[in-house]
Amino acid sequence: MLIDRFGRIHNYLRISVTDRCNLKCVYCMPDVNLSGSAENKNMSVSEIYEIAKVFSDLGINKIRITGGEPFVRKEIAAIFTNLSVLPATLAVSTNALLIDGHIDLLKNCGVKNINVSLDTLNPDEFLSITKSNSLEKIFSNIILLIENDFRVKINFVVMKGVNENAVIEAAGLTKNFGVEVRFIEYMPFKGNKWSSGKVYSHDEILDNIRSRYNIYKLQDEPNDTSKKYGITGHAGSIGIISTITKPFCGGCNRLRLTSDGKLKNCLFSKGETDLLTSFRKGEDIKQLIISGLTEKEFERGGQFESENIENRSMVNIGG
Repeated sequence: MLIDRFGRIHNYLRISVTDRCNLKCVYCMPDVNLSGSAENKNMSVSEIYEIAKVFSDLGINKIRITGGEPFVRKEIAAIFTNLSVLPATLAVSTNALLIDGHIDLLKNCGVKNINVSLDTLNPDEFLSITKSNSLEKIFSNIILLIENDFRVKINFVVMKGVNENAVIEAAGLTKNFGVEVRFIEYMPFKGNKWSSGKVYSHDEILDNIRSRYNIYKLQDEPNDTSKKYGITGHAGSIGIISTITKPFCGGCNRLRLTSDGKLKNCLFSKGETDLLTSFRKGEDIKQLIISGLTEKEFERGGQFESENIENRSMVNIGG
């Protein structure tokens, strides 16, 4: 098992398969022209599988495929098919813009859990946040996923002065749909112009929703990132990911593998462990993984003493 120096067992790996995306969300992608990494710098299809297998041998039993946007990668079918043979539950995070072309693939690979990024239901706000007019297409694909019995979570990043007025409408999606709408506090990454003053907090989100709905606390699982709540009379639920104001690091069981083959032991870790270079040299990377985990800080990469946080952009890390 992969156990850090604080006794936390790590059984969950998030693999970014590309740092390219078909949206340009302001909290994720820096305000510069990014074309993505060169193909030879990123893990190949076979490298993704072989490195994931090493993690599986070390006790990883849940794998989430992320990007960028994973479905922009042309070999995505091969990636899912390869990983589906490992003794691990497969899940995916996506903006859902292209997912209608991959429903059968996901079913065949045993994928049940799909997280979809959607930060407003207002077309003008959506255009401002994502630089895209694709809201209608994305929403129709969310309905398609629900109709095909996938377990859908909608990830809504709340930014003060941008989209906090859309929180109540998004929470209303849970009335008729058995989805979990998760409101995420705005987090700092390279180039996303974060400041603490732009954070719409856990308590502000709850107060906002309470102004319209009667909510009640649900039981959280030991490794949950979201604090879950029900709304009276609604089929679904809401969650709040309060990374900034109410961290949940004590139960962390997650590791991240970037598209260029670097192990990040925390979303906010400054340091990274280069697995891909060693793998390409034919070296055993098991000890690298173990040593990379031993360097994990207890909370948020040990970087939140000030607002000067050293990290990649979100699109370069993986959602």
